Amino acid sequence: MEFATTISPQIKFGLQAIGIWPGSSYSLLYRAFWTITLGVTQTFQFKYIISCIKNNNFPDLVDSVSTTLPYSLLCLKLIILWLNQRLFNDILTSISRDWHNCDSVSFNMHTMTNKANLSRRYSMLIIGVYWMAVVVYVSVIMEFNYTNESNKAEDHLFLKMEFPFTYDVSPIREIVMVSQFVQLLSNASVIGMLDALIVTLILHISGQIDIVCRELFKLFSEKYGCKLYKAATREVIRRHQDVIALSDNIENLFSYIALMQFFTNTLVICCIAFVIVTSIEGNQNYAMLLKSLFFYIAITLEAFIFCFAGEYLSNKSKSVANAAYEVFWYNVKPSESRMLLILILRSQKRLTLTIGKFNDLSLQVFAS
Repeated sequence: MEFATTISPQIKFGLQAIGIWPGSSYSLLYRAFWTITLGVTQTFQFKYIISCIKNNNFPDLVDSVSTTLPYSLLCLKLIILWLNQRLFNDILTSISRDWHNCDSVSFNMHTMTNKANLSRRYSMLIIGVYWMAVVVYVSVIMEFNYTNESNKAEDHLFLKMEFPFTYDVSPIREIVMVSQFVQLLSNASVIGMLDALIVTLILHISGQIDIVCRELFKLFSEKYGCKLYKAATREVIRRHQDVIALSDNIENLFSYIALMQFFTNTLVICCIAFVIVTSIEGNQNYAMLLKSLFFYIAITLEAFIFCFAGEYLSNKSKSVANAAYEVFWYNVKPSESRMLLILILRSQKRLTLTIGKFNDLSLQVFAS
């Protein structure tokens, strides 16, 4: 099933890999794979957390919680997306229809192409940042293990887990480390892909809003016959309705994801801050401090992307009402300019993303 072209190849590949892209082969197999791997990983991670609680090992407890919660959040994100497959299909269908409707107008196609190119750049940037965080995280732990080669008992795994078998002998240890690295990289890719997805969807809506504003100015600056004017008016209203419907679908899909995102990110940031402070006060290796800083940047970036997307969508939605005020409505008959009232009234309600339906996502929320 083909959907053009706002969705970048990186995002499409990621959506296929988690089994949510419509019509993709082996989607059930992909879902089973992620369910099993994340389920097993979470089991071993929570067993380690429980052992830290029993042993009153608070520093290790905080450090392990900071790496466990992002995995738990990813599990919940995937479950929500799988349960809302039909809603996600509707979003992709709306995007495909918008591209089809742009074919006959060069300005519309130029606008949407620019948004698609921008979304591709952001996708590569976001996924690249997560990959960099993983590489730094893994490199620091490997360097720590290398410098403490004389004491194998203090060697660190990439992810703190408690296994039901002995893993500190070769080659079992190497297999475990490689498996954890592959999982870290794949999970970071999926997290980055989902963040890039919401940026892509908001950029698509932005392009559609630009087209609505341009059609409004065109409607009141050119001379139409009665029938052509009514047809052009209906097209502007229809396109604006489609923008509102698409925004509502995106809000319904990502609202509770954003709620869990901010709850877990708050806890993770607190844990990372504790690790950073203890690293500084304990005069520990600055490489371990660097590991925590890059992890902190990645987690903060995730929260910022959601807040920026909500702020951008909210501000962009105001441009429809502003365009309706600024068009040359006084050059047409009052009966013909009446449709502006509909657009203005509909534009009074800002398009936005929310945190669980009770608070708007904005840069103010991010700063607080």
